[in-house]
Amino acid sequence: MNLANKLTLIRVILVPFFLLFMYIDVPCHFLIALVIFSAASITDALDGHIARKNNLITNFGKFLDPLADKVLVMAALAVFVDIDEVGMSAIPLIIITAREFMVSGLRLLAANSGVVVAAGMWGKLKTAFTMVTIIGINAWLVFVYDFGGFGLNLNDTFYSISGIFISSMIWISTILTVISGIIYLKAYWNLIDSDK
Repeated sequence: MNLANKLTLIRVILVPFFLLFMYIDVPCHFLIALVIFSAASITDALDGHIARKNNLITNFGKFLDPLADKVLVMAALAVFVDIDEVGMSAIPLIIITAREFMVSGLRLLAANSGVVVAAGMWGKLKTAFTMVTIIGINAWLVFVYDFGGFGLNLNDTFYSISGIFISSMIWISTILTVISGIIYLKAYWNLIDSDK
């Protein structure tokens, strides 16, 4: 197994540890979860770069890399829906999940036709923005709950503004996800409508 694939595999292995520390009630658990998620995100940036630079692209990597990305992001968003500290609506999670299923199905159709569905600009943008959003929300959890706002007076106004900001970031991520999904669908629609 080459270095790029090992990094991808590490990202998958880190997911349950991220989930564990998002839920377990130990000191600074949100901080530990943030460090784990950030480390997993770094492997996402590194594995593809290393694979392309050193010509280490393999079928294993093609299979596991997008799967690892989806599992990591979906795990984080599912936790945000579940925990009271964030209280995210399930609607963005459902929309994002539907888009990921759609693109995965599209990739299967493309593979059967010998076509490679490359990651486009909008796909990369939505991935980067979603990762930043998740890291930002985790950082907010660390600030508020692990460190108690560093002794600052976190009043209702702070929580209201924070809630609006967090919701806005999540919805922007969702909108970018939908846009990238539509672009993929439009670009490869001929694979779906090839029977006419």
